[in-house]
This record gives sequence, structure tokens and C-alpha cells, in this order.
Amino acid sequence: MKIAEADILIVPGLGGASADHWQTNWVKKMPTAQLVEQENWTNPDPEKWADKLHHAIMMCTRPVVLVGHSLGVHTISRTAQKLTDTKVAGAFLVAPLDIENNKNVSKKSQKFAPIVQDPLPFPSLMIGSSNDPFCDVEAAAQMAAAWGANFNNAGGIGHVNPKAGFGPWPEGLMAFANLMRRI
Repeated sequence: MKIAEADILIVPGLGGASADHWQTNWVKKMPTAQLVEQENWTNPDPEKWADKLHHAIMMCTRPVVLVGHSLGVHTISRTAQKLTDTKVAGAFLVAPLDIENNKNVSKKSQKFAPIVQDPLPFPSLMIGSSNDPFCDVEAAAQMAAAWGANFNNAGGIGHVNPKAGFGPWPEGLMAFANLMRRI
């Protein structure tokens, strides 16, 4: 599938996507991409976040590809449980939080626990990091396995955010392009 043939929904995590975040960069690069806005980026409500994403999916007119980062990954996994149609063609999941076992994860993000264990009803690729302070690579791989996602251990790339040195993230864009070719 070509990017121009899909509605790309970008799903940020806690705090949203800053101006220098790779997700914001991708919205600017892809004409069919849009950021899924939440009412409250600093005090997340799992049900409200999932409802916002579900609504955004339902408003799309083309096949949907989801791009989640951090807590946005869990928003996608929760929303997937509510989907009854096949509008979502795939998901690109990056640096999920270990909302159950990682002491660095904020109490606000822990409201998304427990981690969904049901397979996602669409093809997906998860990118994990061997030195993410919010999720060790084994936990990320376990989530990917539970969700039926292909897993890519990208090595020591931190939490894949501006603090870890990621603005445009061209390697991520290449991995995303590979997912798009697959679906």
C-alpha cells in the first residue's frame, strides 16, 4: 500500500508530540497523515484516549494505518479491542511503555494497565530498544508477541524521542515504508 492511499493516524504518548518529535515531523512530511489530538495530554484517561482514536478511525475515508509512540502504543492496543470493521490496515508501534513493571513509568501512564493481551486484528510492526528507560527489550518483545506484531530490536536507541536524539528519524521512516509495502 502506498502512503497516499491511506489515512495515517499519528498517536502520541503522554504530553503529546513536541515540535521536534519524529511524529510531528512525519505529519509534516506525509500529506495523508494527521495527529490524533487528545483533550488532555498531561493527565491521560485510557477510555477517553481510546474513544478519541476510535472516532478518528471512523472519520477516515481510506484504509487507516496507525503510528503510535510510547503511551500511544497502548492507546492503539486498547482501541483495537473496540474495532468491529477492517478499516485499520496496519500499525507501526514504537517504544511502548511497560505500564505494569517499569518503575520509571509515571503513575499517570500506569492507568493504562493492565497491558492488553489480545492479538491486534491487523498487521503490525513494533520497534523496541535495548536501552529504553521505560521498557526493557524483553517486555517490548512480549507485548509484540501477545499482539501478533513483528518485533524489531533496534538496539540502543533509548525511548525514540527528542531527548534520545530523535527528530526526523529517517531509519524509522524506512521501517514504516517496509510495513506499508507489506500491507
